[in-house]
Amino acid sequence: MVIDAAAPITILSVFAIALVLTAAATRLVLPELRRRAILDQPNHRSSHDVPIPRGGGIAVVGVLLLIFLMILAGQAAEWGVFAIIVIAAALAVVSWRDDLVGLSPLLRLAVQSLAVAGGLAVLPGAGAVFQGFLPVWLDILVSGLLWLWFVNLYNFMDGIDGITGVETACIGGGIALTAFLFPGAGVAGASLFGAAIAGAGLGFLAWNWHKAKVFLGDVGSVPLGYLTGWLLLSIAATTFWATALILPLYYLTDATWTLLRRLSRGEKIWLAHREHAYQRAVQRGLSHAAVVQRILLADLVLVAMAILAADEWFVPSLAIAAAAVALLIFALTRRRVRQRA
Repeated sequence: MVIDAAAPITILSVFAIALVLTAAATRLVLPELRRRAILDQPNHRSSHDVPIPRGGGIAVVGVLLLIFLMILAGQAAEWGVFAIIVIAAALAVVSWRDDLVGLSPLLRLAVQSLAVAGGLAVLPGAGAVFQGFLPVWLDILVSGLLWLWFVNLYNFMDGIDGITGVETACIGGGIALTAFLFPGAGVAGASLFGAAIAGAGLGFLAWNWHKAKVFLGDVGSVPLGYLTGWLLLSIAATTFWATALILPLYYLTDATWTLLRRLSRGEKIWLAHREHAYQRAVQRGLSHAAVVQRILLADLVLVAMAILAADEWFVPSLAIAAAAVALLIFALTRRRVRQRA
């Protein structure tokens, strides 16, 4: 294990800057969202009961892309990373339009597919994500499908107060720690990009913790899923595949299992619903905060196991990570109802 002694100060600085700027920028956009009545209206599928401003992701993604550009400016020319930034910005524009007027599922999927295809074209190690177990063409195809699914599940899982802020902070923090402790992990500057994502997640959490004052909206969740997926794939392509799998394991498991259950019943999977494990926990009486606290505890275990996996302890780290997620989902879906806080 090789550690760069100069890196911690820079990593922590990027994290702190992202946190403070995101919190401040969210505070600035909140009155404008209210003034323009860009609100998430409660319905029978909602986990809130009053209109809440939607679109705070404008501040989150705006700050994040700015910091990414600043990180990029301090490195050797990385046109591939610059392309990712441009694509993420374009996704944010389209997603903002979706927040305002609503776009068809097919159009959203087409735009996201183009974004993923563009990202794969500049992804370092594209074709090596599965470590040579698949032919290059199939590796690229499966990686693209996983990336596209991750973008969408990041949006699907953003259904209660605080959940995406916590998940984003933990995944970003896990990437930053892994890239710091193992400098060969991911793209150049992965530790800084991860720290920026973690800081942005926590900065938004200051306004999104239960009871939330603002929601991300698609303008936030879709680009966040895209950028986080890009970093995870870049880590996987540099042999740290187990780390890339473990860090988002709760989101992957809850979203994928719910999708498969709905597909088996012939439901329209593009429609909103309340069947994720975290949503069922809220329906059964847990407060948003109580659910997210349980997710945070499991995510901290996942971060620890992701780092252990990066040190080639694959079997125990994967086993413990799987057990932690299984226990979390059991805790969220068991039938005993508790009073909401």
